[in-house]
Amino acid sequence: MKIILMALVSAALAVAPDTIPATGGNITIQPINHATLELTYGGKVVDLDPVAQASFEGLAPPDVILITDIHPDHLDPATVATRKKDTTKIVAPPAAASKLQNAIAIKNGETKDVDGISIEAVPMYNLQRGPSPGQLFHDKGRGNGYVLSLGGKRIYIAGDTECIPEMKALKNIDVAFVPMNLPYTMPPSEAAECVKAFKPKIVYPYHYRGQNLDEFAGALKGSGVDVRIRDWYGK
Repeated sequence: MKIILMALVSAALAVAPDTIPATGGNITIQPINHATLELTYGGKVVDLDPVAQASFEGLAPPDVILITDIHPDHLDPATVATRKKDTTKIVAPPAAASKLQNAIAIKNGETKDVDGISIEAVPMYNLQRGPSPGQLFHDKGRGNGYVLSLGGKRIYIAGDTECIPEMKALKNIDVAFVPMNLPYTMPPSEAAECVKAFKPKIVYPYHYRGQNLDEFAGALKGSGVDVRIRDWYGK
């Protein structure tokens, strides 16, 4: 029965889950769609940026929901409401928390323990790209990337960002999720340069619609970083 259920879940989702060995058991990583993913460890389920275009068929309701930014491919209050259970904790930057019910606001530089999970909010922003001169798609301080501590592993979810100094300065990252799509974040070449700087053990490109992932993987060949390309769009 368990094997049949897992097969049905995999069929409903874009890609089968990965597992990462950790202290006390595996961390399960489920790519879902674009910027949406789910992490499971020690009986705890964490959803990242649940939105309407993502399919959650067969997935357990989350204990924690993390929101990175105010844009609709990250913040969808209606989907958050359908995903959460009575005990779910919702964590978001203040600009997004104000649009959600009973959300825990966390700012860049803050670390909070939420349901037994250490959550560090880190900057995500544009350095140069924006909709018009003098404007940026993502202003510094508005949105959050996150570093989660699970089973002795540090997991970095970058959010929408260019290759910023704060990303380059990260230390001891075991798993990283890094975006690459123009014009909103950065191209694969820039993303690869940032990954080379902070050297996570494993990197997943995500939020990559329309980008050349072979360019990203090629740029990291020989770096020692395990590049894991997964289908986040159900081709």
